[in-house]
Amino acid sequence: MMAVRPATWRALRGLLAGQRRRLSGAPQQQGIGSADETSLRPLYMDVQATTPMDPRVLDTMLPYLVHFYGNPHSRTHAYGWESESAMEKARQQVASLIGADPREIIFTSGATESNNIAIKGVGRFYKSRKKHIITTQTEHKCVLDSCRALEAEGFQVTYLPVQKNGIIDLKDLKNAIQPDTGLVSVMTVNNEIGVVQPVKDIGQICSSHKIFFHTDAAQAVGKIPLNVNDMKIDLMSISGHKIYGPKGVGAIYVRRRPRVRLEPIQSGGGQERGLRSGTVPTPLAVGLGAACELAQQEMEYDHKRISLLAGRLVTSIMSEIPDVVMNGDPVHRYPGCINLSFAYVEGESLLMALKDVALSSGSACTSASLEPSYVLRAIGTDEDLAHSSIRFGIGRFTTEEEVDYTVKKCIQHVKRLREMSPLWEMVQDGVDLKSIKWTQH
Repeated sequence: MMAVRPATWRALRGLLAGQRRRLSGAPQQQGIGSADETSLRPLYMDVQATTPMDPRVLDTMLPYLVHFYGNPHSRTHAYGWESESAMEKARQQVASLIGADPREIIFTSGATESNNIAIKGVGRFYKSRKKHIITTQTEHKCVLDSCRALEAEGFQVTYLPVQKNGIIDLKDLKNAIQPDTGLVSVMTVNNEIGVVQPVKDIGQICSSHKIFFHTDAAQAVGKIPLNVNDMKIDLMSISGHKIYGPKGVGAIYVRRRPRVRLEPIQSGGGQERGLRSGTVPTPLAVGLGAACELAQQEMEYDHKRISLLAGRLVTSIMSEIPDVVMNGDPVHRYPGCINLSFAYVEGESLLMALKDVALSSGSACTSASLEPSYVLRAIGTDEDLAHSSIRFGIGRFTTEEEVDYTVKKCIQHVKRLREMSPLWEMVQDGVDLKSIKWTQH
């Protein structure tokens, strides 16, 4: 792969991070197109929610937004042909990243749609003889809700628990398999705590029982090596905006041999092998393809650099603040997703204090809820600790300066908030909080 980053790569870093200068010393991003051009924005540390588009992806997309605007399904003129050619090239780029055949890639609007197609599509097609589905308690909400929708249609769904490290016990999976099990759906990298499931082992188990295996790989594609054949994956969900591509586009990999059959969930003109009707948005598909190609080229470099930055962040925080817990397995994880619980600190209060850093307390899809993260509850985290968790996201364009600033501010505000906490004061006095019987008035 790339031993050193080329000059063009440094220039790209400059485009996204070089503007981040703050009068008080914080490396912030300047507002673009706002009424006040001198206004400053928080620095970005939430790449699990979405990633900034790589400028090279935008460059690839621009001609198809302005000049090559034909419908890729128009077969009677050059406008359609050139758009179709670009779409098929993008399909090849996506397929190459995961070791698939281009004919096995179906363009969608994103991983949510891909997950819906996989679970509802397989479930409904084989419902006459396969009415049992296995998934985990820590899946993305769109997977869990798709399973609940099938339960309302008469399917039986087993929601596997995870161990305290966030990883499933393969014995639980084997024990859950029934004669009518038709699908197993387990995400590759968790979007909240970053743990990596043993996907290859799961694929082997499913293959030996002739059960289809689907994985939501939105947080894994382009970040860790994946090969659908080696891992015996039958369906895979992919998202564009998680890999520095455009929003509004994704893909689903559907195995051809042995063939996986799906019942489409959207009716229309029969595009995408009849599995996903609707005109494929050529500029977005081109952007997804370009993002996948770049990810394939730079995965090793990105992973090494992100690992170093993640280690810097975790080590710096934990060396300065006691009673900090890293959620999820410390080894089998994607390093760019760090979920820390700060005991005796309310997570929402810490987020508000860190107003000049864009962070999250969990999934962006459920962050409006005041309930503690269901993922953290599933791994056995106490409710108080679950409420005190913060997710730090480190990506391709994150700088050392940003990490150091985030660490500095995090340490400062955790110490300040703990000084205000009567619980922290009691702990310092040697009181065991679990021994206290609290009364309600």
